[in-house]
Amino acid sequence: MQIAIFPDKKSLAKVAAAEASEALRNAITKRGQARLIAATGAAQFDFLDLITQDRSIDWSKVEMFHLDEYIGIPVDHPASFRKFLLDRLINKTGMTRYHLLDGDRDPKEVIASVTKEIQKAPIDVAFVGIGENGHLAFNDPPADFQTEEAYIVVDLDEACRKQQMGEGWFKNIEEVPRRAISMTVKQVLRAEKIIAIVPERRKAEAIAKCFGGDISPMAPSSILRTHKNAVIYLDKDSASLLKPEALERLSA
Repeated sequence: MQIAIFPDKKSLAKVAAAEASEALRNAITKRGQARLIAATGAAQFDFLDLITQDRSIDWSKVEMFHLDEYIGIPVDHPASFRKFLLDRLINKTGMTRYHLLDGDRDPKEVIASVTKEIQKAPIDVAFVGIGENGHLAFNDPPADFQTEEAYIVVDLDEACRKQQMGEGWFKNIEEVPRRAISMTVKQVLRAEKIIAIVPERRKAEAIAKCFGGDISPMAPSSILRTHKNAVIYLDKDSASLLKPEALERLSA
């Protein structure tokens, strides 16, 4: 794992998008296709704006998997992650091969269907974020580091639900669903490359806990430290509480 720190979120997004583009192009050159996992959320805005403008990627050869989705949210709800991906990635690129998690259907059926598809071949690159509570996908603390399943149903904790409200997806905490379908920690780690986009001061405490403390289910994204090809993209604000000795330890 590597940590890269930038002056601001715009410069962070530019370099992360360039690396993501290279990973997709390399996979297409090597195997004729690229398989990716796409994250959602406000932290992804700049990154997705840039990568969807990249015409060096043959998006007809890219297959996308969805990281997580609320249970009970229709696709036209402003907070729907299906809507997010359709608006900000799929429709902008003309991508035709994608697997969205339908929060309106029986979760067991959705999980069975998407699991069958994701297990057909390796994932080349995962775009992820890190939550204010340190979550990876919707795996809130204490995260399940052991399950071998590709997707599970999870209960969203209070901190996670407050973050969704704070980002403006919901008017109040009561509107935020309590359950979601989430890709598991182990499934995320199966990706050949992981690109984590984590700007802004509100993520600073989570970054300090996940990368300055122990690897623990109580700091779910700390598990990224075990991945040989993960890059954590921070700006000076999100990295502001990460102590120099932690950075030295991580780069050793």
